Amino acid sequence: MLRTVTIGLDGSPESRAAAEWAAREATLRAVPLKIVHVWEQVPGHGAEAALLGPETDQHWIERIPHEAAEGIRQSHPGLEVTSEQLRGSVVDLLCEAAGSADLLVLGSRGFGAIGGFVVGSVSLSVVARAERPVVLVRAGEQAADEHETDQAGVPSAEAPFRPVVLGLDTDDPDDTLLEFAFDAAARREASLRVVHGWPEPPTSFYRFPGDAELYDALERRHAAALTEVLRPWRQKFPGVEVIEASRCGNAAQILVNSSRDASLAVVGRRIRTSHLGAHIGHVTHAALHHITAPVAVVAHS
Repeated sequence: MLRTVTIGLDGSPESRAAAEWAAREATLRAVPLKIVHVWEQVPGHGAEAALLGPETDQHWIERIPHEAAEGIRQSHPGLEVTSEQLRGSVVDLLCEAAGSADLLVLGSRGFGAIGGFVVGSVSLSVVARAERPVVLVRAGEQAADEHETDQAGVPSAEAPFRPVVLGLDTDDPDDTLLEFAFDAAARREASLRVVHGWPEPPTSFYRFPGDAELYDALERRHAAALTEVLRPWRQKFPGVEVIEASRCGNAAQILVNSSRDASLAVVGRRIRTSHLGAHIGHVTHAALHHITAPVAVVAHS
């Protein structure tokens, strides 16, 4: 199976900017970039298409991935770029495209009225269903750079990458998630900040005698558990600088705060469904809506 980075393109400025991020990621991974544009006819479009004519309608639809591919070939001359035009359910076909890719990249709009990113229903549905990693890229007209600033205070490709941040549950660590995060940091030659949040002990609300000793003991226990989980991965990726951050508090908020300077944030999603549909978890949900860096959601068993 041909390994690719696949970008789901809808023609919006956000998805075009995300395509640039996807091209950089494909270059890092030394794999081709595949541009997928899914056309799903919506109610009311039939009359418009009839006025334009099927040939004209098809022409405009096919221009979106073709022009995006040409632009990326010009800006990344060594990168193999292919494009594909599909018709049908956007969510179904993007999930299918993700199944044959290293990762699927989608664009996301800016902040909404309540102070979080606008994550569309298509993106959320794909994240909840895809069984391969999905990266949601925050983008306006241009995807943000992932590098540190240079001496002039401007992000530069000549400067090192900012850290990769991984949100990890030490009670149930998953190898797929850990492998993805360590590999991403290694490819960027960046540090990996592994964040684990643990809840305050119940007695802290009542201020019993000995609370300080209990808190210290819990802090040491959680820190030791994080170190133990990461031990084999440090050995597997000896070139990756690992920063361990085990902190007491709300796990979602700790992860969001720890990702403010990240080049990439990595979170997991357990593959499970219920009668209510797929579930992404509250920490992953918070990451998608509040972390400014690109967010990679890694599905795992």
